[in-house]
Amino acid sequence: MARATAPNPFDLPNIRWFIAFRTFFNARFYYPVFTILFLDFGLSLEQFAILNAVWAATIVLAEVPSGALADTIGRRRLVIFAGILMIAEMAILCFVPLTYPKLLFYAFLLNRILSGLAEASASGADEALAYDSLSSNGLSHEWGRVLEWQIRFQSVGFIVAMVIGAAVYDPALMGNVAAWAGFNYPLNQQTTMRFPIYLTLVIALPALYAAIMLEENSVTPESGDSGITSRGTSMIAACGKTLSAGLWILRTPFALTIILAGLLFDGILRMLITLASEYYRMIDIPEALFGVIGSGLAILGLFIPRVGRAMADNWTPAANFFVLCGLTLIGLVGVSLFLPVSGIIPVVLVASVMYFNRFFSSHYLNRIASSDQRATILSFRGLSFNLAYGLIGLAYSGLLVYLRRGMPIDVSTGDPAGFEGAVFVASIRWFPIFFCIAAGLLIFFSRKRLAHSREHRQMD
Repeated sequence: MARATAPNPFDLPNIRWFIAFRTFFNARFYYPVFTILFLDFGLSLEQFAILNAVWAATIVLAEVPSGALADTIGRRRLVIFAGILMIAEMAILCFVPLTYPKLLFYAFLLNRILSGLAEASASGADEALAYDSLSSNGLSHEWGRVLEWQIRFQSVGFIVAMVIGAAVYDPALMGNVAAWAGFNYPLNQQTTMRFPIYLTLVIALPALYAAIMLEENSVTPESGDSGITSRGTSMIAACGKTLSAGLWILRTPFALTIILAGLLFDGILRMLITLASEYYRMIDIPEALFGVIGSGLAILGLFIPRVGRAMADNWTPAANFFVLCGLTLIGLVGVSLFLPVSGIIPVVLVASVMYFNRFFSSHYLNRIASSDQRATILSFRGLSFNLAYGLIGLAYSGLLVYLRRGMPIDVSTGDPAGFEGAVFVASIRWFPIFFCIAAGLLIFFSRKRLAHSREHRQMD
């Protein structure tokens, strides 16, 4: 008798469509020119800061309610809604006129709100659909493998978007391409600055299609006897799920520790990556190479998941945590040295830890979360990450104010640019100190709580 072969998780349609949705949804061609895009549209730096704050606040406020709604009215509906929002947010920027400055700001404000809602709607719901497909087919142990390939495909999409997005934004380059193709239409910055937005709008269409092709796994109110669920009942149930999931996290030491460890790494390192362009300038890397470096860091996503899966399979969660702590500390200390050119090496370490952290937090939470509240729990993770990032941003702003007051401009030179550079260097040197303090507090907090954790013992 022939021996039956083990099912392949990628034979499941939901797994393939989940990977496709994540890849297209995150391939944003405007990412490499994000800041200058806003400024070239005519917005000020102050308006840019306000819009980013609105975006972060929208995600934080909508993250958990959206996850609870996904567990209540159906994960597929929330993912489709995210795809629709992506199209809407891009369409606004594609067609908003440049002649009305006030209208521009409100158009970007609406764009940021829709973008935040899209991120919150997709977060957790798509992942829960994919994991439940594995679980219902007895393949939950393959989640690490699925995550590995999902991150790989998403990284490829990100790399392509970074390279093409930066290229089409350049009017000189696009003018040469147009001339080579036989078109004599003059191109300026006001024309080419929308090209990355057009491309993102185009890529939003297959993202929506992938969301539509996903199938619901668990029984939700939409499949009940009546087939009709009142909005009031759904919202009450969503609030109940939110409270239930939050209490479960607080009562489950291993889940709480995983989330706290994830936000420790994500918040600090994401803030450092946000400041990367200024750091590159300080270590004498030409600005023309910034986009190339970003694409190179994204390539890490092709390899890190495989290493992460091996670590998760062979090492304990505690061992993996301390490995990430060591890599993070080496990276932060290396960055704080501001070594010319070679200072890019610690940035590679920092980016690697971010990929590892994303993999481990998803891997461990999905292993212990029950199917009926998985999307809500994953949304709590997304909320905590964004909340930590926002709070660290506020703390960093306060640190800059403190350093400026204690570091007067050298009267012999009177160089404001040099002064700002000195403040920036001093601020980065606080990162390893802050990380050591925060990591120490987390270890102290979780050590006794994990001693009697059933979920933690199961992972060892």
